[in-house]
Amino acid sequence: MLLLILGLVVFLGVHSVSIVAPAWRDAQVAKRGEGAWKGLYSVLSLVGFVLLVVGYGQARLDPIVLYVPPVALRHLALLLMLPVFVLLLAAYLPGRLQAAARHPMLAATKLWATAHLLANGTLADVLLFGGFLAWAVADRISLKRRAARPVPGAPRRPVNDAVALVGGLLLYGLFVAWGHRWLIGVALV
Repeated sequence: MLLLILGLVVFLGVHSVSIVAPAWRDAQVAKRGEGAWKGLYSVLSLVGFVLLVVGYGQARLDPIVLYVPPVALRHLALLLMLPVFVLLLAAYLPGRLQAAARHPMLAATKLWATAHLLANGTLADVLLFGGFLAWAVADRISLKRRAARPVPGAPRRPVNDAVALVGGLLLYGLFVAWGHRWLIGVALV
């Protein structure tokens, strides 16, 4: 469990710099340069991600059950996950979907975390998905006080919404049918 917590602290901590210390972040970019900042950010994010993946895997071997969700919540979780891949693609494909969601990556993260909290009830699940949900909510609130940085992505084109919608639904179908079992070890169907 310690690795999971450490991974969450590192990963979400790095991703929280703009939330809690935007002026410090900007000073570091000015001092070190954009490339150096992004390099350090990427390395720390990767270290945190590896720690939380390994820690979550270890915690699943000896789970501490906090609650047992009814089967109906697992079905609701699948439904909540439906727009997640669409939103993930919309984050990088400027169009009406991106504009409507305002912050599609954060919306996707909140839906993903909520769905998984509904379907899973171990301590590791609550730490992982609850941590991401709390972070996404805090980041969304903080964006009301600070300017969002531009997200690199495709140029604005009319086809972007169709690509995000069709591509996201295809990814969802693949993930439900095969990807979740392959990556996470848990079959959904």
